[in-house]
This record gives sequence, structure tokens and C-alpha cells, in this order.
Amino acid sequence: MKEIIINIDKEENKTIMLVENGNLIERYIENSEIKRLEGNIYIGKIQNVLQGMQAAFVDIGEGKNTFIHIKDILPKLDTKTNNPEEVIKGSDIKDIAKPGMPILVQVKRDSTNKKGARVSTHINLPGRFCVYMPDANFITVSQKIENEKERERLVQIVQKNIPKNAGIIVRTSSIGKSETEIVQDIKNLEIKWNKIKEISKNSEKDAPSLVYKNPGIVKRILTDLIDQDVEKIVVNNKNQYSEIENIIKETKQKIELILKEEESLLDIYDLKTQLERIENRKVWLKCGGFITIDKTEALTAIDVNSGKYIGTKNLEQTVYIVNKEASIEIAKQLRLRDIGGIIIIDYIDMKEKEHKEKIIEVLRENLKNDRSKTQIVGFTELNLLEMTRKHMCSND
Repeated sequence: MKEIIINIDKEENKTIMLVENGNLIERYIENSEIKRLEGNIYIGKIQNVLQGMQAAFVDIGEGKNTFIHIKDILPKLDTKTNNPEEVIKGSDIKDIAKPGMPILVQVKRDSTNKKGARVSTHINLPGRFCVYMPDANFITVSQKIENEKERERLVQIVQKNIPKNAGIIVRTSSIGKSETEIVQDIKNLEIKWNKIKEISKNSEKDAPSLVYKNPGIVKRILTDLIDQDVEKIVVNNKNQYSEIENIIKETKQKIELILKEEESLLDIYDLKTQLERIENRKVWLKCGGFITIDKTEALTAIDVNSGKYIGTKNLEQTVYIVNKEASIEIAKQLRLRDIGGIIIIDYIDMKEKEHKEKIIEVLRENLKNDRSKTQIVGFTELNLLEMTRKHMCSND
């Protein structure tokens, strides 16, 4: 059984947990003291144009200037049929971005202590079943929808109902949904975009200005999870309970909603202990081996070690068993910790090509449980496995 547990402490910090049969499988945190801008849409004002970097700094009125690259200003392309590098090749940032010019942008990545936020003119409005992309001209289906007949059905529905000058990403949650449900979702997103467009036109003189605030983390996560066979939602805050109740009514889902006011919900299923394990650098495997997870600004490095496991057959088989179990655990930890960006996995060296191929297949199979987009690049000449994963707080 899948449940969503939403714990809100006295400081209004929120922890949203997806639990399956008592096991924590996803966790998201919203710190009340940290202002998150990701997903917000602004009428910004270009401050500096950096021709050498083919980029510009944009003031959105949130303190630190944001960064935009030329590829995030040029029209969005379907990368399956077009080469974006070719389009960038023939363009120059100074011809399309001028200091003082107003520009409608969406925050794609929040700022850090060292860097300002990253913004783009490619607006994405995620709905329950689709993502709406104004001024795009293509339809993309989530790679996680593998059934060809279902992919074709969904594309046909969208093709008949896609608004003019808009692109659509069909989300995984659309599997098995009726044409009526999907069309309604597209219409709701079109209405939202038209409102944003109207507000932005009226705000150009006031740039920089906020024109659309992304919903809080609870609503965003619920929108993603509510169609994932969730049977129960437990929350300990009355105001949040009322908001969730409205979301359930809007979606017409049959989900049990429970309010346990003023209680800490971390004792349910021993969630406190499970949450503490996420903070550990070292994760033990059942066989006696372990993995270590180290995050840097550029990438996440995961190292696989044999630990206490000595095996019962030859060395190559021992190595394969540890690497196989590590692959299953790595897929689980990436989802649980919501690790995004470039990921490098240093497996114990395998001599046999067949074992490497099997390890990739085990990892790929276990990543199917992850709602986020992942890509396995493969082993490098140094026997390091390269892959990428998108943060779940971004669009699917």
C-alpha cells in the first residue's frame, strides 16, 4: 500500500514522504526559511550581455541576478528531430539580448551560495497528465511509457486537441487515462498560460516583476503522486489538511485523508530512523559490501566496495554479486535522496564484458521504479559508469 505522510513542524518546515508497505521510497523537504524560486515566472530585465559566453545576466527582482544562456532564449526544439547546437552555431547573443530589455523567464534552477539562479524563456507548466510548453511546436511522450499502442493513443489525443503555438509533454501519469481527462488537463493549462501572458504584458513597464508563483511543494508533489495508486494521505496540520482535501476533490480520486493534528508523524513506520539513514554517507548492502555517496557541486560520486563480503566462488563472481546488489541499492538511493545531475559510479572492476552489460541492465531495470528521467551513458575507459538523473522537483 502506498501512503503519503506530510509532517509539518513548529517552524513550518515540511517533510513529504512517499511510503510503500512501511518503507520510505521518496522524501522531499521544504525549509520555511529558504525562499525557493524554481518554477516561478518573471518579467525580468537584461542587465549585462556576455558575448564571449553567449549568455546574459537577468534581474528578476530577487536580489542576485540570474543567468541565461543563448540556448535558453532561442526557440525550443524537439531534440529528436533537430540539432540545437546547429541553431546556436549561427546565432549571437548580442543580436537577441540587449541591456535594459524586458524578458519573460522561468526559474529552472535555484541559486546557490556561489551562483545565481538559472532562467530560461522556455516556459513549462506542469499539469496532472501533461506539461504545457508555450511557443513550442512538438509533442513528446515520457520515455517511461514503453507500450507503443499506449504511446500512439496518447499522441493521437494530444494531436487532436493541442492548442496553436504550443508544445506538450505527455507525462507518465497519463497512462490509461481517458481522452476527456487529458483534454481537460490541456485546457486548464492553456487557461493558466493565457492568464500569465496577460499579466506579463501588463507588467513589462514594471520589470523586474513576478507574474506567476509556483505552487508550494505539497501541491506540486501531490499533483505528481496522486495518480500513483496512493491509498492514504496523513497530515498533521489543519490548514494543509484543507488544501489537500480540495486537491482530492478536484482530482476526484478515492484517497483516505487523515488529520493527526499537532502530532509528529515521524514515528509512523519508524520514519525517523529511515530518514536518519538517508543522511549517512555509507550504505551497507545485505551481502556485506557497501556503497559510499559523495555529492560535489559538479556531480555525485558513488563508490562500490566489497566490505565484509568474501564470496564462495571465484573473484570475478564475488565482484559481480557485490556490484549487482549495489546497483539495486543505488537505484533506490537516487530516488530516495532525489539526487540529480551527473552521477559517476565506481564499481569494483569487472574483467568480463558480459558482467558489465548485466550490471547496466540491472541498474536500468531498477531505475524503472523511479518517476524521474534517468539516462545511463555507459562505462568509460576508466571503468566508471556515467549516468544522469533529473531532480524530481522538476518536471517529469
